[in-house]
Amino acid sequence: MAIDLAALFEPRGVIITGVSSHPGKFGFVALHNILTCGYEGSVFAVGREAGTVLDRPVLASVDEVPDGSADLLIICTPVSVNEEILVSAAQKGVRAIFVAAGGYSESGPEGMAAEARLTSLANELGLILAGPNGQGVISTPVGLCAQIVAPWPPRGRIGVASQSGNLVSAFLNLAEQTGIGISRAVSAGNAAATGLVDYLEWFADDPETDVALCYVEGLSDGRDFFERVRQVSLKMPVVVIKGGTTSGGQRAAASHTGSLASDDRIFSGMARQAGLLRSPSIEAAFDVAATLATQPLPQGNQVVILTTAGGWGVVAADAVTAHPDLELSTLPEDLFATIDDMLPPRWSRNNPVDLAGGETRETIPELLHLVASHPDVDSILQLGLGIQGNTASLTRNGPFYPEHGLERIVDFHERQEHLYATAAVEASSTYSKPILVASELATARPDNPMVAAVRGAGRLCYTSADRAVAALGQASRYATWRRART
Repeated sequence: MAIDLAALFEPRGVIITGVSSHPGKFGFVALHNILTCGYEGSVFAVGREAGTVLDRPVLASVDEVPDGSADLLIICTPVSVNEEILVSAAQKGVRAIFVAAGGYSESGPEGMAAEARLTSLANELGLILAGPNGQGVISTPVGLCAQIVAPWPPRGRIGVASQSGNLVSAFLNLAEQTGIGISRAVSAGNAAATGLVDYLEWFADDPETDVALCYVEGLSDGRDFFERVRQVSLKMPVVVIKGGTTSGGQRAAASHTGSLASDDRIFSGMARQAGLLRSPSIEAAFDVAATLATQPLPQGNQVVILTTAGGWGVVAADAVTAHPDLELSTLPEDLFATIDDMLPPRWSRNNPVDLAGGETRETIPELLHLVASHPDVDSILQLGLGIQGNTASLTRNGPFYPEHGLERIVDFHERQEHLYATAAVEASSTYSKPILVASELATARPDNPMVAAVRGAGRLCYTSADRAVAALGQASRYATWRRART
């Protein structure tokens, strides 16, 4: 049975131990972040210094917290005092503990013994124990940023569980950059009592979460993980990065969280059978998770590429053709005929559908809806948007604006970019098919009106066709795996 982690992710009150006036200490940072990011529950600071920190009174011990007022404890105190704190917290009605403090199994034999005692005590007291040696927990639906670092991500549908706090931060930073938000995030640390699959199981039943993003270094019980995560994959997609795939990475994992990295070939086989979507990099993993959180699942592997100019289409066609889970669609005869009537004779007459600069005000929106509505098309990749927005920017910031009639053309270009971007989202939603917009402007000029419009609609603007194709391929692979089991 899955562990109920509601007290960890949706606590009615939070206690932080180890709070001091030093702004570089974990206790101060955790208190600051909780008070800063919108959490509305009760917050109690516990520390050795009398007085106030961040306008909060500092209590001398957990014993001073009113009974039943908090069910989450964030521990930022040394190993030597934490077992006593657990006992006091349980007496006050706390149900979940997150141990940010290190000095446990990652530090050697004495730390391993201390971790075993802490785990045994938490079990005896009926407490959920997260960590130790973890970065913290994020829960955007309740405004909870109970972690010892920044950032605070936008709210969204991706749940993050990681054996590295740094990787949590990386995913949160990408959420901020792209606008594709996070629902919950947790750094498992040493995972002494609560492991990655426990979080994944809870995410699978969480109404705020649609897809999980997971970083794995090692598994103490690979068989148990496999059996349980396979059931999770039937409910929602799980995107995985595996660390420790080389001898150097395995040594790093051992010193990082005390984890013994799993054999990579075995892990790869397990991942395929369990429906996990393994990604080679942080960026690629986030792309996949963002795709699955914001786009419909493809119903097949047939892809049509729409582009305003040829080079982009050629590169994308290569990427689609090379991907084992996608196929560059041959345009159906009826679709070909309708496109041929719509576009000037110089269009590519093939897939990719290259407009060759032949678009008018409404061509791109009409083409998006036309192609998306065809039953033999499963996904669309839209390229070449943003050109008019770039022209508008250069014109607006040049020495001749707004004279010479430039204000009118700048406004037109910017309106068109917004029209194109929203049309892609509308067609995708109308026909329940993924339509991915890709442009290097996503990073080169994030203020481009096309990029802003895509993000404003809650979709990811992919930084290249290659990255869009890689993410779409993973989505197609998951959809195929899931259809075969339902």
